[in-house]
Amino acid sequence: MTDSEILERLTDIFHDILDDDSIVLQPETTAADIKDWDSANHINIVVAVEGRFGIKIRNAEVERLKDVGDFVALIRSKLDR
Repeated sequence: MTDSEILERLTDIFHDILDDDSIVLQPETTAADIKDWDSANHINIVVAVEGRFGIKIRNAEVERLKDVGDFVALIRSKLDR
C-alpha cells in the first residue's frame, strides 16, 4: 500500500471520527491544525486506524506521533511487516 493510499484511508477515518468532510490531511498536518482533533478524538482515531488497517499501535508509538506524516509512516511500517 502506498503512502497516498494510506493518507486517503486516514482522511476517511478523520472524516468519520471528527464528523467533518472538509478536512484535507497533508503530511505536515498536526492536531493544532484541526479544530476537533483533541486528545479524546486522538484515541478514537488510533482505535479506528487499528481496526481499518488491521494493525496494533503501542502507546509509546502514539506518543511519538507529531503529525499526519508520522502517522502514515507508522502505518506503512506496520503493514510492511
